[in-house]
Amino acid sequence: MKGTVLTSIKENIATLTFGHPASNSFPTELLDRLIENINRLSEDSSIQVIILQSEGDKTFCAGASFDELIAINNLEEGKQFFSGFANLINAMRTCSKPIIGRVQGKAVGGGVGIIAATDYCFATEKADIKLSELTIGIGPFVIEPAVTRKIGIAAFSKLSLDATEWHSAYWAKENNLYARVFENTRDMDAYVESLSKKLASYNPDSLKAMKKVFWEGTENWKTLLIERAEISGQLVLSDFTKEALQKFKK
Repeated sequence: MKGTVLTSIKENIATLTFGHPASNSFPTELLDRLIENINRLSEDSSIQVIILQSEGDKTFCAGASFDELIAINNLEEGKQFFSGFANLINAMRTCSKPIIGRVQGKAVGGGVGIIAATDYCFATEKADIKLSELTIGIGPFVIEPAVTRKIGIAAFSKLSLDATEWHSAYWAKENNLYARVFENTRDMDAYVESLSKKLASYNPDSLKAMKKVFWEGTENWKTLLIERAEISGQLVLSDFTKEALQKFKK
């Protein structure tokens, strides 16, 4: 039940694939492994482009592990738990290579944060999104900077306050989370492969410099996202959240 992170490399393009039996959700250990792989590829001079994707054909990512969330007993544990996605977003942000997102299915919570932290993202019609954190008494505090950076505060407000509603892949495209939406994975994969090969043929120094330009103004995120993790770490200990989480206990 720990999940997998697999890396394949072909023609200067690295494809990172994560997976977990629970709808591609992330326990802390799996997050750490994904971060380690991104950091390693960032330092690999033979890699020009990274494609980030998940296993299966239904769910891109269901966010953080509910089993671990339910088990939090104190502030330090809470802060550490929510720092997982903070560290992942920061690893994607500081990675020296452009990261292309391939989203084949639905994304919830931290999964939406991963999508927002890619540099260029493509999806199928099945790739609806939802931020449901408010329904359990916390909020999408850690991923907010990444999501707002892509879709703006008005769309983020709608997404976070409509916490029980799915927003379609086309809504996400209209609000700049996705660059293009495809009818099926076959067409998406063909496009992603073609684009990645083009990018891999460009001057690597230019790509590296462009990556820095994309993320200008986010230099404080290393501190900011950990501060946001502490907010969620406090809220998860509230009576409201503990009661809301009871229905998820196995």
